Amino acid sequence: MAGYILRRLLLMIPTLIGIMAINFAVVQFAPGGPVEKVIAKLQGTDIGATDRFTGAGADLGGQSPDQMSGEATTSKYRGAQGLDPEFIKKLEKEFGFDKPPLERFGLMLWNYARFDFGESYFRSISVIDLIKEKLPVSISLGLWMTLLSYGISIPLGIAKAVRDGSRFDVWTSFVIAVGYAVPSFLFGILLIVLFAGGSFWSIFPLRGLTSEGWAAMSWPDRILDYFWHMALPLLAMATHAFATTTLLVKNSFLDEIRKQYVLTARMKGLSERKVLYGHVFRNAMLIVIAGFPGAFIASFFAGSLLIETIFSLDGLGLLSFESVINRDYAVVFATLYVFSLMGLVINILSDLTYMWIDPRIDFESREV
Repeated sequence: MAGYILRRLLLMIPTLIGIMAINFAVVQFAPGGPVEKVIAKLQGTDIGATDRFTGAGADLGGQSPDQMSGEATTSKYRGAQGLDPEFIKKLEKEFGFDKPPLERFGLMLWNYARFDFGESYFRSISVIDLIKEKLPVSISLGLWMTLLSYGISIPLGIAKAVRDGSRFDVWTSFVIAVGYAVPSFLFGILLIVLFAGGSFWSIFPLRGLTSEGWAAMSWPDRILDYFWHMALPLLAMATHAFATTTLLVKNSFLDEIRKQYVLTARMKGLSERKVLYGHVFRNAMLIVIAGFPGAFIASFFAGSLLIETIFSLDGLGLLSFESVINRDYAVVFATLYVFSLMGLVINILSDLTYMWIDPRIDFESREV
């Protein structure tokens, strides 16, 4: 097992390099960039996704666009005509574009290996501090949503498999179908309208993870206030994931229940509970565990993006989206690196969980 874990850890290195290389290459050919972003702001033509910047990455030296204008020149940057070429070179050096792409990529990998992500192009804060600032929101959404959806889906899926074709199975299937069909963000808007002061009741808060004065509250009040704020976002996110996982659990258990070893166990006189949880559960849960890493990463990033926006939760999902739109590549690649690393580590943990549930699985003899 130690040898397998070591091989998987070593395999993470070329995998991470490959992920970063592909995305770095895509960015080289993508239109626009941080230099164009600054030029557009100077020319007054910038139409960004947000205006949440707290500072500028480029030091403009207190100069105005008129002072930076020189004789008209042809530039590779759109909208740069009329700007002093020296100013353009200064911008390129500020963002690191004065170096060849391969040199920039190698330097980025070396810095990321030491978890040195540099500073945001357009915010007066280091990228690592920015990630730390947004991390609590994403961890809260991803962790609690995954635990909530699995905590409901597993027992419900087992109950549906045992009662396959019954009235309980039919009615719960209708609820699951609705949950699967309704997007999380749309359900979130409905919850806001109903319970967050939209048109009916004002029971839950609309924004943030905590209330003002949270630090001065007692610990029980802090916990209650935290879950009071998390209730609607978690419910909106868990609905779709809960539906998917429930169907997965049910179908997996139905497949195992119909196998010969289950019939043999019943013929031996074992109780239904012993057959279900002593034999079927271990085998049926393998496929559910296999989907855990993807479910967690999806809820941690992609699944929380719209929910963070709707409920005004400033997390990593929203940060990554804004950084892509605003061409803040320092943040884009840093968050990509963090999420990729997390995904690879969780995949290894998933394999170890496989072995814990079913010791018959031998990873030591498996080729990586």
